[in-house]
Amino acid sequence: MIAYKKRAFITGIAGQDGSYLAELLVKKGYKVFGLVRSFKKDSLQNIEKLYKNKKIILIKGDLGVLESLKKGLKIAQPDEIYNFAAQSDEVRSFKLSKETYNINYRGFGYLVDVAIKINPKVKIFQAGSSRMFDAVKSFQNEKTSFGPVSPYGKAKLKAHIKYVVEYRKKYDFFICSGILFNHISPRCSESFIARKITGSMVKIKLGSLESLKLGNINVKRDWGYAPEYMEAAWKMLQQKTPQDFVIATGETHSVREFIEEACKVLDIDITWKGKGLNEKGIDKKTGKTIVEIDPQYFRPNEVSYLCGDSRKARKILNWKPKTSFKDLVKIMVEADSKREKILNNKFL
Repeated sequence: MIAYKKRAFITGIAGQDGSYLAELLVKKGYKVFGLVRSFKKDSLQNIEKLYKNKKIILIKGDLGVLESLKKGLKIAQPDEIYNFAAQSDEVRSFKLSKETYNINYRGFGYLVDVAIKINPKVKIFQAGSSRMFDAVKSFQNEKTSFGPVSPYGKAKLKAHIKYVVEYRKKYDFFICSGILFNHISPRCSESFIARKITGSMVKIKLGSLESLKLGNINVKRDWGYAPEYMEAAWKMLQQKTPQDFVIATGETHSVREFIEEACKVLDIDITWKGKGLNEKGIDKKTGKTIVEIDPQYFRPNEVSYLCGDSRKARKILNWKPKTSFKDLVKIMVEADSKREKILNNKFL
């Protein structure tokens, strides 16, 4: 019989963050339980190897359903809980505000209330978000005032204040938020701008797509590598006292820069012509338009600048990002290139 160090329960285990965290915890000797909404093969591809090799135990359930959480937590009996289940598409949150609220706020409340009844000493990590901030000209850190502009950001902030900050003060629970800035990987959803760029540019290179249509390419984001952010999440629950931490690289790069870097990896020489809605990205070698600006992709209440100050995490957690922006884009492009080669049986 295996002697496990600790028991962990991960919501959203099949997603980008949950899957990387599961791999990390398995390596560290944890017995890992994960909540999933479906056992369909497509929805489990990020954790397929872990599941097939019986490295993790999956429990069918839904963060928004109280009874399924009770069942799952009674089975898992966790020492640590990591909440990554969410309606995480900020654009969709404007159309699905009720669903976003129910999952990102109410569902997390269910999780916390059930968990502390089963084990009052359980440690809980909440995946907070940089979208809880409004745009400011300087870095955003743990002391920066919040001001979300989307239903997604508002639900995340409400969960943070009500169930992290208030419960920690009122009941002395070990619960904390990792205020995570943009973090990506080959496992992130294609609805995310980074994957949309790398996937589309690979298809353009292969000739299966004419052009990429985007909204505001001048917004700046703080992009990091997801597996490294999961290390920070784990470190937060290993502390003696619960604290909230901003997890970020401290660097900003525009969507335009992301496109240009992806093109470099693919040996596409891109140049920009025109201004505003008429601006286009042109492939110098072919003269074809490969990037177009489309008003339908402009986000409501777009936050133009996000850059995190993670000095607290670097000092207390001894954590820092290791993957550079250029290397991160290269990782993404190479992964999407591999996918397309397999799907199309073509080679660059």
